[in-house]
Amino acid sequence: MRPRQYITKAKIIRKRNTKVNFNDIANTILFLAVFVGIWQLTFMLGIFPRVLLPSPAMVAQSFAQMGFSLITNIAWTMWRLLIGFSISIMLGVGIGLVMVKFKDFGKTMSSFAVGLQSFPSIAWVPFSILFIGLNDFGILFVVIMSSVFSVMLATYSGIRNIPPLYISAARNMGASGLPLFRYVMLPAATPSLIIGLTQAWSFAWHALIGAEILMSALITIFAIGLVFDRLVFSKIANKVRDRWGLNRSNE
Repeated sequence: MRPRQYITKAKIIRKRNTKVNFNDIANTILFLAVFVGIWQLTFMLGIFPRVLLPSPAMVAQSFAQMGFSLITNIAWTMWRLLIGFSISIMLGVGIGLVMVKFKDFGKTMSSFAVGLQSFPSIAWVPFSILFIGLNDFGILFVVIMSSVFSVMLATYSGIRNIPPLYISAARNMGASGLPLFRYVMLPAATPSLIIGLTQAWSFAWHALIGAEILMSALITIFAIGLVFDRLVFSKIANKVRDRWGLNRSNE
């Protein structure tokens, strides 16, 4: 295939991906409708007491009664999550790059990070209460400690798993230092980094649920997490896969 034809085909594929996928939206709506239907059916059968499992209408009415306080709580939750997740990305990427630079430190730290990554998110809450207290900084501590190791390992493994041929070819063409990292290593490690960020986002949500269990509604957190994943991480992952030709359906 000629380069011009390849570029034209790539542009066509990108235009298709920028259009609204009504089939995806329909599947999401269908899933939510089935979920609410099963929920309503379970409520009508009386399997659980109403105190434990109210109907969808009762939950919606409770949300409506909360009014502005619900919006305020959601805003504070998203603010804490945004700050904690941003700090996790900066720390995780920074430490991951140091691990790649110093191999002995990377081997030791990777094992250390895997062990702490398996630590349950809710288990960080007692440490937060003892050392920081019941405040926003304690919540941020739980979010950061629950998600930073995923970003760290994704950065470390993503750069280490770059095919040596890419780096050798770039160096033969004169690339080195920052340009080599910016235009070769970082794009090649992006798919692995996106996976790590998605996993870290999930861990951050788990930590937030545990840290704000007395302040936030679990269903609201689930709904926001679902919408954010569909609108942000799924789009980013699809663009990265299209960029590297990993979506076979587009061929």
